[in-house]
Amino acid sequence: MRTSGTGALDLAEAVRGGETSAERVIEQTLADIGARNAALNCFTAVFAEEARAQARQLDADARAGKPLGALAGVPFAVKNLFDVSGVVTLAGSKIRRQSPPAERDATVVKRLKDQGAILVGALNMDEFAYGFSTENAHYGATRNPHDRERIAGGSSGGSAAAVAAELVPLALGSDTNGSIRVPAAMCGVFGLKPTFGRLSRAGAFPFVYSLDHVGPFARTARDLAAAYDAMQGRDPADAVCAGAPIDPALPGLAEPVSGLRIGVLGGWFQDGASDDVLEALETVAGALGGVRTIELPEVARARAAAYCITAAEGANLHLADLARRPHDFDLATRDRLMAGAFMPAAVIVQAQRFRRWFKAEVARIFEDFDVLLAPTTICTAPKLGQMTIPFRGVETPVRPNLGIYTQPLSFIGLPVVAAPVRRAGMPVGVQIVARPWAEAVALRLSHHLELAGVLAAYPMERS
Repeated sequence: MRTSGTGALDLAEAVRGGETSAERVIEQTLADIGARNAALNCFTAVFAEEARAQARQLDADARAGKPLGALAGVPFAVKNLFDVSGVVTLAGSKIRRQSPPAERDATVVKRLKDQGAILVGALNMDEFAYGFSTENAHYGATRNPHDRERIAGGSSGGSAAAVAAELVPLALGSDTNGSIRVPAAMCGVFGLKPTFGRLSRAGAFPFVYSLDHVGPFARTARDLAAAYDAMQGRDPADAVCAGAPIDPALPGLAEPVSGLRIGVLGGWFQDGASDDVLEALETVAGALGGVRTIELPEVARARAAAYCITAAEGANLHLADLARRPHDFDLATRDRLMAGAFMPAAVIVQAQRFRRWFKAEVARIFEDFDVLLAPTTICTAPKLGQMTIPFRGVETPVRPNLGIYTQPLSFIGLPVVAAPVRRAGMPVGVQIVARPWAEAVALRLSHHLELAGVLAAYPMERS
């Protein structure tokens, strides 16, 4: 069978059924990465021999009749802020190159391996996850597989691009203010930012402890749900995840969606969006029918408060290096961290107070709705090196503003599926937002819309 471009669950079924072997899958994956990664710059490291060893062991287990996991033989790669045993965790930086190698895999990496998935490499990102473009000063820019003159989005741009280019069927990223959802939209793949605390962050280099999430990318909602299910489970190594409930999404994907109460976010979430973004949102809403428009209160303040918390917590983590090695940072990252270091404490206190109020107000809205729809980004992927984008009639800086529609939602930890809308031209995505701990609902609706032909990963045309 052709393994390149085959979905994760289909590959695993083929490996378990003997139609192909894990070794064959990995050899083709490594060959594809070797042939095509240079043009895209998704990978910062390839773990070829380790992947081959995992594949050989899995095939030996299959021949011995041992049970194989749900993701048996599936290649995956991780944003380079996830710990991989024996590898230095770079987090997109120059500063961490001399750090000692990780002693163990990050929890979510281990859980995917425990289900038979095979780790093939680490992926490019914005330095310390502080950005939305994956134009990394140390490791170069990741290019969008659908137009190599455009960005892949960020900060998990390497992860989204690797899945979009069909180099791997699954990848892991992190999302603090939109870093899974923005690149998923710009590369035309599915991404999941789960509820804050649902998936363990143990072994993932932090950016903003009170806002950080980790989650998967895939080319189908079904594969996204499978990866998410494989990583669920409480983890005492992450205090936020220590009591997280388990709610598998994959078994319920086929359940009906006819009873779901669906709203479309208006106001802030549509003001300033480009025509193609609004048309994509209308396409999804129209396919569902019976949706109501709703506005969240004080969204601009929510975004401002998230910005303040991000800058201050991010800066606090890097204070020692900002003082000792300021010239080793990406300049754009350094300047924002420096600004955060001087944030008055009173601002952070007020931001956290507002956060509690905003969370309670949105919870009241979810008494009347099961799912909310919103655009993911205000535009399609900008050009590499582009400094501004038009927003509300004003040229606005690219790097800090691609998360205008994502930041207010991660601010209060809501689960969101970033889903690609089927259309011509560059990819556009929508956010399918559920109440806390209801990832399964957002994934089920995504799957329904995918089967209806409304959502689809963008086709990859190799050149």
